Amino acid sequence: MSGTVDRWTTALRRAWRDGTLWPWCLAAVAAVCGYAVATVFHPGYLSADSNTQLWQALGDEPVNDWHPPVMALLWRVLIRITGDFSAMAALQAAVLWGALWVLARLVWKRSGSRALSLAVLAVGLAPHIMNFTGVVWKDVHLAYALLAVLAIALTVRELPRDRVVSRWALLVSGLLFLVYAALVRKNGVPAVIPVFALLVPAAWPVPGRRRWLAATGVLAAVVIACGAGVSAATTPLATRVYAVIPVDDLAHVLTPDQMRSAAEQAHAGTDLRDRLVATAANCQKRNIASDAYLQCFPHTRPFDVTYLDRHADVIVRMWAQQMPRHWKGYAEYRGRVFTKLLFQSNQTFWNGTHANAGARLHPLVRKQPLNDTLRFALQNYVTGFTRDLPMLFQGWFWLAVSLVLVLRRRWAGPYSRELRLLGASSLLYILAYLPTAPESNYRYVYWPALSGTVALTLVATGFVTRRRAAVDRPAGVPDDRLVVPPAALPPEAAPAAGPREGAEAAR
Repeated sequence: MSGTVDRWTTALRRAWRDGTLWPWCLAAVAAVCGYAVATVFHPGYLSADSNTQLWQALGDEPVNDWHPPVMALLWRVLIRITGDFSAMAALQAAVLWGALWVLARLVWKRSGSRALSLAVLAVGLAPHIMNFTGVVWKDVHLAYALLAVLAIALTVRELPRDRVVSRWALLVSGLLFLVYAALVRKNGVPAVIPVFALLVPAAWPVPGRRRWLAATGVLAAVVIACGAGVSAATTPLATRVYAVIPVDDLAHVLTPDQMRSAAEQAHAGTDLRDRLVATAANCQKRNIASDAYLQCFPHTRPFDVTYLDRHADVIVRMWAQQMPRHWKGYAEYRGRVFTKLLFQSNQTFWNGTHANAGARLHPLVRKQPLNDTLRFALQNYVTGFTRDLPMLFQGWFWLAVSLVLVLRRRWAGPYSRELRLLGASSLLYILAYLPTAPESNYRYVYWPALSGTVALTLVATGFVTRRRAAVDRPAGVPDDRLVVPPAALPPEAAPAAGPREGAEAAR
C-alpha cells in the first residue's frame, strides 16, 4: 500500500515539475471560480428588457424582434431542459469561464508561465467584467460568444494536422458561436467580422482568395438560414426598432415647430405628427439629451411595440429629408451623445432584478429571490473600483486600447495577428455607436472591455515567450522567427520545430 502511495506521489511531483498537471489545476480553478460567480448572481439579474424576454421564453407573451428572438429561443430551450429560468445566467458563467480556461491553457503552453495563465483566469474576476457576468443581457451574450470563438480559433491552430475530425468539429462550433453573436445583437456585425477573420486561418493556415470568398459565403448563408430558423420557431412580431434612432435625432435636432413642418412635408398622419411634436417639446422641456422614443414619446398603455413598425417608413423619410438640411445640428448632437458614451458611461453595475425590472415580474422570479448579502458584496466590489479606477468602466479607455492594438505594426510573440483583429473588432464596435448610440451605457462597451483585457494578457504572453526564446536563440535568427519550446518540457528537451510550427511562430 505504501509503495503504491509513493509511486502516486512521485508521479504527481513529476507531473507538477514538468507542467503536465498544471492545465488540470487551471481547470479546477476555473470551475471553482465559475461556480462561485454563478452562485453570486443566482438566479440571474434581470433588467426590464431581460424580464420581458423571460416572459417571451416562457410563452406568456408573444415574441417580438424588439429584442433578439434568438435569445428568447435559447432561454426557452434551457428552461425546457432544466425546468429553471436560472439556467441562462449559469450558462453565461459557464461559457465565460470555459473560454478563459481554454485561453489560460494555451497561454501556459506558449509561455510556460503559471502566473500568466492565472492572469487569464483572473480576467473573469476583474470588476469591469464580473459586474455583468450574471446579468441576462444581449450585450453579455455577444461578448461571451465572440470570446468563445477566439478560444476555439486558437485551439484549432494548435491542433496537429492529422486531427481532422477534432479540427472541423471545433470549427463548426466556432461558426455557431459566431452566428449567434451576429443574431443576438443587431449592431454586433462590425464586431463579428474581424473575429470571423480569426476563424478562417484556423481552418486554412494560408487561405487564398477563393477560400476567403467561400468561407464568407458559408458564414452569410448560415446566418441567413439560422435567422430564418429562429423566425420560424418564434414567429416574432415585427417592430422595426431601428426607427428609434431617427426619432431620437429628429427630436433633438429639430424644434417642435420644425418637427410639425417636417411631419407635414413627409405626409405623416395626424397621430404620428402630434406625437413627434410632443416628443420634441417634452425632451426640450425636461432637458433629456437622448433616448427620446422611450423617455419623451407619448405612448399608449400598455406599450405598443408594433407602433414603430406601422410608421417606420414615414419616420425614416422625415430623417432623410431633414438631417441634410440640419447637418450641423445633427453632427453636434451625435458628437454629444458619443462623447458622453466614451467619457461618462453610466450603469456600471446592475443592482439585481426585483427592484429594477418593473412591477410586472414573472412569478418564477418572485419565487427565487436574490441573495442580498452576496449582491451587496458584489456591488461594493464593483463600485469601489468604479471610484478608484474609473477608466476601466469608460469607453475612451477601451477605445484607446483597441487603437493601440490595431495601429502597432507587429506584436511580440505568437498572437500578433489575433491582437490586431481583436483590436479591430473592438474599434469597429465602438465606432458603430457614433451614429446609433441611444444613450450612455457601459454595457455598450462591454465587449471592447472584455476583449481589451484579454488582449493585454496576450501581449504579456508575447513578451514573455520572446524573452524566454531569446535565451536559446540560434545565431542569426531574428525575433519573429523564434519558436518557443512547449511549456511541458524544459528547453533542452523540447523537440525540434517542424515546418508548420515555424510558420505559425512567424505569423
